[in-house]
Amino acid sequence: MLRILFLALCGLLTHTRADPGALLRLGLDIMNREVQSAMDESHILEEMAAEAGKNRPGVKPIKGITNLRVKDVQLPSITLNFIPGAGIFQCVSTGMTITGKSFMGGNMEIIVALNITATNRLLQDEETGLPRFKSEGCEIILVSVKTNLPSNMLPKVVHKFLDSTLHKVLPSLMCPAIDAVLVYVNRKWANLNAPMPVGQMGTVKYVLTSIPTTTASYIQVDFSPMVQQQEGNTIQLADAGEAFEFPEGYAERSSQLLLSATFLTAELALLRKSFDVNVHDVKIGQLPPQTTKTLAGFIPKVSKAYPKSKPLVTQIRINKPPKVTMRTGNSLLHLHGTLEMFAARRRGKAPVSLFLLESHFNLKIQYSVHENRLQMVTSLDRLLSLSQESSSIGAFNEKKLTGFITDYLQEAYVPVINGALQVGFPLPDFLDMDYDLAELGIVENALVLDLKLN
Repeated sequence: MLRILFLALCGLLTHTRADPGALLRLGLDIMNREVQSAMDESHILEEMAAEAGKNRPGVKPIKGITNLRVKDVQLPSITLNFIPGAGIFQCVSTGMTITGKSFMGGNMEIIVALNITATNRLLQDEETGLPRFKSEGCEIILVSVKTNLPSNMLPKVVHKFLDSTLHKVLPSLMCPAIDAVLVYVNRKWANLNAPMPVGQMGTVKYVLTSIPTTTASYIQVDFSPMVQQQEGNTIQLADAGEAFEFPEGYAERSSQLLLSATFLTAELALLRKSFDVNVHDVKIGQLPPQTTKTLAGFIPKVSKAYPKSKPLVTQIRINKPPKVTMRTGNSLLHLHGTLEMFAARRRGKAPVSLFLLESHFNLKIQYSVHENRLQMVTSLDRLLSLSQESSSIGAFNEKKLTGFITDYLQEAYVPVINGALQVGFPLPDFLDMDYDLAELGIVENALVLDLKLN
């Protein structure tokens, strides 16, 4: 009984997996491009044809034909279809001419049209953790055969000779082409789980959550991204609480990448220190001069403490991790922190604190992609709360500062945030994907990139 319970528990643990922080759906658009480009880049059919006439270890010569050559290999036409739970069914349609000396002594020429079919099973490499295609069940299907063998030969003799010749030549010649093409495709996954830098603050690494799954319409790859600080500490993705999923309505055969709000939150945590700032400037954008005189217009007690106007120094510190939230068509960055204002003094003397406020405000986020990195630009949404923590000038109503602080955040602080965000965030590096062409949309709890081809 204990043994049964132990095995059941192990089974549950084996099938438990972390919630993915990013989802990738690969449609036939991208897979068709990759297989076709691999076929073109490898020139594999031409190479196989060149090898056909050479003596190869373990391959017996074909009886009745000498000086075997393969020429005039046609450009292949490739058809792919997804096989649920398995991978991709691949059919390569091509043609070629096989020449040589026949058993009758004359020059022989066989013009063949054929289909090469195989199932490309999608696996996860045990050593690297990367997706990997492996071909199974390669078959050669003859579509048509034409020959210049003499017409006075007995049809059965011709058929037997052709059947023997083609079934010995074609499988060993063409099936390795499928494997060679997959080698090219698999190479383009090689950098997928390599750590990618986020400036000098840390790295992001896309790790597969589980073996990719195949449906009738797409391959889905689930990622559990690792966000790591420069010091080596890993930033854990928070429990999403709410599920995120691909929206409906995308074109058939298309591909999408989904990035969860919790994943973007973890990435922004790398920049948290960059969000802390000391502002000494008196003149900032369209704001009035940053002096105690201006501040006294909102808090009269300031003029009593500082009859002679002094420059202001403002210190903003973010004391909670930044958080990204997403609702359809809208994304916000939530920031909690302190805002402390000081009156500057002569050189060599530390400024004097006037007051310290706790604040919570939201920034609207606009997303784009540049040079395959996710970019964010923010603008102030609203100041949600403002509370007084301490004051050297006596108690005052901090709500009177709402307008002043709101304008200050937009003019002085938002540019600091946007400057830090210019570093950009890396996207999964696979299959030579050009993310700059993607169309971006915001859905519930996630950012979706609708991937496009050149």
